[in-house]
Amino acid sequence: MKGDRVEIVIDTGGAAQTYEIAATKAGRRVEISTARGIVEVSEVTRSGTPVRTSRFMQTRVIALVEHPGEGDGPDGAAERTRRRVEQTETLL
Repeated sequence: MKGDRVEIVIDTGGAAQTYEIAATKAGRRVEISTARGIVEVSEVTRSGTPVRTSRFMQTRVIALVEHPGEGDGPDGAAERTRRRVEQTETLL
């Protein structure tokens, strides 16, 4: 979802360095994968095509911090507001 972002904190030997990948347009999302000692963070379109990808050595990653976009609920879906409709009781 647009607005989602991931911060990656990396140990560079003497200090920590922070990188950020964000979903910049509507319909894009940020995906994280780990395989063979590599952490890969990608911004992906609706069809699954990667737009931007960053790779880091797993031994150097200190933290991965995910920040959901505005209006996202706990399950990742945007919250929808519903009006409550008044109903009258019937004897049927």
